[in-house]
Amino acid sequence: MTDEQRQMRETASRLARERYRPRAAEWDEQRASFPLEERRRLGALGMLGISLPERFGGTDLPLLDALIVIEELAKECRPAAFQVFEANTGPAQVVNLLGSEEQRERWLPAVIAGDATIAVAISEPDAGSGATDMTTSAVPHDGGYLVNGTKRWISNGGHADHYLVYARMSDVPGAKGIGAIVVDAGTPGFTYGIQEKLMGFRGIPSCDLIFDDVVVPAENVLVGPGRFRELFTGFSVERLGNATMSLAIGQAALDRTKEYVLEREQFGKPLIEFQSVQMTLADMILQVEAARLLLYRAAISAGTGLPDPLEVSLAKCTANEMAKRVSDLAMQLHGGNGYTEDYGIERLHRDAHGWALAGGTPSMQRTRIVAETLGRSFDQRR
Repeated sequence: MTDEQRQMRETASRLARERYRPRAAEWDEQRASFPLEERRRLGALGMLGISLPERFGGTDLPLLDALIVIEELAKECRPAAFQVFEANTGPAQVVNLLGSEEQRERWLPAVIAGDATIAVAISEPDAGSGATDMTTSAVPHDGGYLVNGTKRWISNGGHADHYLVYARMSDVPGAKGIGAIVVDAGTPGFTYGIQEKLMGFRGIPSCDLIFDDVVVPAENVLVGPGRFRELFTGFSVERLGNATMSLAIGQAALDRTKEYVLEREQFGKPLIEFQSVQMTLADMILQVEAARLLLYRAAISAGTGLPDPLEVSLAKCTANEMAKRVSDLAMQLHGGNGYTEDYGIERLHRDAHGWALAGGTPSMQRTRIVAETLGRSFDQRR
């Protein structure tokens, strides 16, 4: 890391420890959404515009700088890290990379300041991993577009100010008919389902989005049909943010376990003196470091642009599965204490499973890894 990156990491780490660690368990227990004033605080600190353009209030730094901040916040409080994740690696970044200059000017300054958020809407009740099966439509209507359909598993659903909706915009079947349009909250005909009660991800709202003849102006079309590959390459940035959340969970589980096995005694000596504990801890370290290196490679090669899809899938799949394994091993080394809420290990483990499901499961990433390596696609429908 550069000196500037180290300083940024320390600033984010101190903020996470001092401000968000004391409240993280409470937000998890109450399933409370992240407060608006806290999001604006992150905006004032410059954390919501790290990898977004200076002309809109950001700092235009490489993607890696944003991931460094996301990791430090996510070690203590995933809802806080999610705000930085959504702004720098989520749909706001897709707007930055693929949108027009007018669209950037319209949406990015408020996101960078913490005054507004953008959520992405891809999955549907019958279109999850098979995203091209989506049926939500956005068809031309009186100079604008008429949106109909239902989206599911929408992080920040019901709380975001704008939604980047992937929709079928032409009669061409498969991926070629899909584009993306931004729908503003409060638009007539746009409603929400009930808030979901998830195993993890607490403090990050999620619900269905329901579109019933929603009229959206033409200037809200981000990407028209026929550019689906660009859209999903843009979504690769979000997958790097996702992998960083998993990395943070694994690192936090490892850090807490190192402290615990040094202090906890059994049979008259610290746990770390037992060789079986040493072997388990070594496996945890190996897995965390492997995930970090894959993630950093993908982020560094991306710079301030789009990452390599193969490198992203390698990093996401590795980090997602690492977080599940390492948090589980942490729970085992903590014994009964790991199964309580007091040590925070069970919360890490619950969240680890959520991030593995979001943004494309490890199984789907494996398919993408083979497809990208061989330079061909696979039709899962035949």
